[in-house]
Amino acid sequence: MHIVIGLIIAFIIVAIFARRKRGTRLCRWRADRNGDRGSLRKYRCAACGAEAFTASDGPPQGCKSHLPKL
Repeated sequence: MHIVIGLIIAFIIVAIFARRKRGTRLCRWRADRNGDRGSLRKYRCAACGAEAFTASDGPPQGCKSHLPKL
């Protein structure tokens, strides 16, 4: 019985520390067709509010919230 309780406590501690290291929520990019500029497509992050432009297919890679606003 002590082993089971010890395993449950260890699992909870590992889950808490794993959650802390994740940091902020991952960016979820949404296309904003009204802001397109020529061949550049505008994307806005639903999690952090950052805006980014890309000429490649698909949304930007990574979070852009640390960049200054334009």
